[in-house]
Amino acid sequence: MLQIDEQKRQKAVDSYKLVGTLPEKSYDDITQIASFICGTPIALITMLDYNRNFLKSHYGVPFNESPREISFCTHAIQTKDSVFIIPDARLDDRFKNNPLVTGDLKAIFYAGVPLIDKGGHALGTLCVFDHEPRELNDKQISTMVALASQVVSLFELRRQNIENKNLQKNLLKKNSLLKEFAGVVSHDMKMPLANIITTTDLLKTKYKELLDEKGLDYLNYLKSSSFSLSEYINGILQHYESDNLTIDQRESFDIHDLLEQIEDMLNHDYKTVINLPEANHIIYCNRVALHQIFINLLGNSLKYNDKKEPVINVDFNEDDNFYRFKVIDNGIGIPQEKIEEIFNLFSIVAPKDNNGNRGNGIGLSTVKKLVANLGGKISVTSKVGEGSTFEFSARKENIPTLISGPEKDNSDLIA
Repeated sequence: MLQIDEQKRQKAVDSYKLVGTLPEKSYDDITQIASFICGTPIALITMLDYNRNFLKSHYGVPFNESPREISFCTHAIQTKDSVFIIPDARLDDRFKNNPLVTGDLKAIFYAGVPLIDKGGHALGTLCVFDHEPRELNDKQISTMVALASQVVSLFELRRQNIENKNLQKNLLKKNSLLKEFAGVVSHDMKMPLANIITTTDLLKTKYKELLDEKGLDYLNYLKSSSFSLSEYINGILQHYESDNLTIDQRESFDIHDLLEQIEDMLNHDYKTVINLPEANHIIYCNRVALHQIFINLLGNSLKYNDKKEPVINVDFNEDDNFYRFKVIDNGIGIPQEKIEEIFNLFSIVAPKDNNGNRGNGIGLSTVKKLVANLGGKISVTSKVGEGSTFEFSARKENIPTLISGPEKDNSDLIA
């Protein structure tokens, strides 16, 4: 018989969090097969707990636990063999006076395969009982061993799921703390940055005559850097706040009006041509999310364009399930080896934009999150020197309509 470190073995049993759980079909199927293969009326999957033998699956008996002190399985987990067999318990000094043998159960025959986990700990058994003496042939024994292996695999899968859930829970907690930290730090930095920009302008105005060209360059650099940092902070805030913009926050609006407002906000050069969809379309979508998506996409098309006459085309169409949008430009394009990573946070493709500023790699990552929140997908095709095409979608939902009639007034809305 094997010497077992009971403390370590019990710790292993506890790690699976199976003791006391309800029956599950995946385990019950195995005991039913074991009973059929061995020709026995009873088949069990057991786990030896502190003071009890818990039956995770019990085929042929109405109870789901028994005292560990009278358990056959306590002996089975100590065997050096692949299976522990008692042909006739009435003839075995260890069991002949056992209440499982002498009582109503009449457990005369027993065969149990220890359930050994990856750490080498015997958790319990897959076992069969009969009310009369018998033996198992080699095929029955090998099948029992194979079924026991499947039971252990189910145990391991459960523990892996538990570990994954705990890991996910910890990641969500850390992500929440990170978002909170980013929000607090970003908000706290905005005011000092605004003060730096204002102070820089005051210094230039008041002490312009006292500063040489190099001194003025330093002030201009300080102001430019402050604006870049301010834009970076705003990008971080938008990225984390984008999680709050979901597909459920919908309203009806004219997509043409939205794009015209964005065009005015961008304040682009008069040489740039932005072609909007010709027809007006009323859509039912998250306006704030769509606004932010287009601000980023159109803004990038303007900033990263080296043509004398920049052209941006915005296309729109829809089908039964999605609104579909395209933003097509004739800008600098994106190298093929960079296509896969442009939506990654902090990924930067072009070293500088038209104004000599370096991007922060936040905008397109935010766009991808927003599109996903709208139930859609985004993709890009591009050719260096010729331009890029961004295509994205947003899942549709029925637009609320007004109902008129004798039983309803126009204040009732149906989605």
